[in-house]
Amino acid sequence: MRHFLTTEDWTRAELQRWLDDARELKTNPLQPRLRGKSIALLFFNPSLRTRTSFELGAHQLGAKAIVLEPGKGAWPIEFEDGAIMDGDAEEHVREVARVLSRYCDAIAVRAFPKFQDWSVDREDRVIRQFAAHATVPVINMETIVHPCQELALMLTLQERLGGPQATDGRKFVLTWTYHPRPLNTAVANSALMIAAKFGMDVTLLCPESRYVLDDRYMRAALRSAQAQGRQLHVTHDIAEAYDGADVVYAKSWGALPFFGDWARERPIRDEYKHFIVDAEKMRRTAGGGQGYFSHCLPARRNIKVTDEVIDGPRSLVIDEAENRLHVQKAMLSALLA
Repeated sequence: MRHFLTTEDWTRAELQRWLDDARELKTNPLQPRLRGKSIALLFFNPSLRTRTSFELGAHQLGAKAIVLEPGKGAWPIEFEDGAIMDGDAEEHVREVARVLSRYCDAIAVRAFPKFQDWSVDREDRVIRQFAAHATVPVINMETIVHPCQELALMLTLQERLGGPQATDGRKFVLTWTYHPRPLNTAVANSALMIAAKFGMDVTLLCPESRYVLDDRYMRAALRSAQAQGRQLHVTHDIAEAYDGADVVYAKSWGALPFFGDWARERPIRDEYKHFIVDAEKMRRTAGGGQGYFSHCLPARRNIKVTDEVIDGPRSLVIDEAENRLHVQKAMLSALLA
């Protein structure tokens, strides 16, 4: 039994087999591979694409999805070992994980950081506690990484660039963008890692050093880049980053040194609204402006990216969102079939 908590636990070849299967499932979506199976979907945070694609994907494979919202439609859960449970939590993850394992064939979890203390949040305690106590595969629907989004992004790039090897040597730019609120770094961490794992030359563009991602993910991306004979580059120069880029991937995130104290970060962040992805910047990309743009969604228009870019012919956002469905079905098939 293997969990799907992060793509770092899987090789490029293993993930490529899922992507190949996702292409087949995209062509023939209704396949009863998981008839009689069930999956518990635990949402600690809101969702549109994740909930829809997992529920629909399970249905198309013949499986049953059970949606649970702890603290809302299900009991609040305690995750601290040794806790004296005199607060809101009614049951411990040790029981929840084992009971759901008796009912279901897999458990999927969506649980964002608490945004109070990064040294605690980076432990990814919620999903790792489920993985420690469940006796069925545990799947990450987004915590401090978003591995399902990684797969959707890579399938989309392979479709547009020309196949499984077409990403090798391409310039991938992960750019920070402004947002009125500080956001989770999960998608940024994941985009960095998957681009490096699949042989792209990766550039992280951010306003200043305080916006560089956690060293865990920087080191993971660097290891993958070096293994593929590629590079990982950090820059604060917008023109340098966009020049010759094959793919520009936008995401907003908060500066980790201010984690849990966003009021101090706000005036710094407000100085960098010009990091918005616009047509002028995209004209610097490969082929005289033929670089692709994507984003995980939801995206605040004319804050993160202009209408012209997100609605343009080089925008991949809708393709990537659709591909969440196909890659997740391939992943479920591999874990459960």
